[in-house]
Amino acid sequence: MVSSSVEDFYVHCFPIDGLFSQLVVVAVANCDALDPREEVIQAWYMDDSNEDQRLPHHRDPKEFVSLDRLDELGVLSWRLDADKYETDEVLKKIREERGYSYMDFCEVCPEKLPNYEEKIKNFFEEHLHTDEEIRYCVAGSGYFDVRDKSDGWIRVWVKKGGMIVLPAGIYHRFTLDADNYIKAMRLFVGDPVWTPFNRPHDDLPARKEYLEAFVNNGVPNVAVDATA
Repeated sequence: MVSSSVEDFYVHCFPIDGLFSQLVVVAVANCDALDPREEVIQAWYMDDSNEDQRLPHHRDPKEFVSLDRLDELGVLSWRLDADKYETDEVLKKIREERGYSYMDFCEVCPEKLPNYEEKIKNFFEEHLHTDEEIRYCVAGSGYFDVRDKSDGWIRVWVKKGGMIVLPAGIYHRFTLDADNYIKAMRLFVGDPVWTPFNRPHDDLPARKEYLEAFVNNGVPNVAVDATA
């Protein structure tokens, strides 16, 4: 769920006997701190509409999914400083710890991506990879849709500064949002392999390993009704 930050206290003024006012300081305790990742990465359950794929496609009422719940699906996320990716020590540490030796950039927009219409159609075909898919948004924004444990679609909106890792074996797809632009850093362990396996490919070892690790582990799906 997208949290809301609050002040440390509120000051209320109210009349006493119609003549005086008294300041009452009310402490706000046990407040959930805003997850900084949620400023650049948000997730929610999608509706079943066939409208423009670049629209948000919220359900009615909206059902947000916390980034901690994405973690339970194997989808990892970070908030980084996209304005200094060349010298960012946090990014450097992540790459070293996870073995991301390969790096390049991909710009997705009608003006920059050759064969744009064909490629954006292919990106939106549901598929999996036999390796992690790592994307760090350094400009623009886009949607990464992933399947939950019940095969529902969760839309993950990644904006500038957001980095996500989709685990090997998870069914997913990608599309631009209404702004029609994203520049993403692509990371990989060793030589990159971008081969997509369009659904169904449940016989692949990577799919079986994903199901064992993240789906058949007894942890239920949890969504948050935005109207609650």
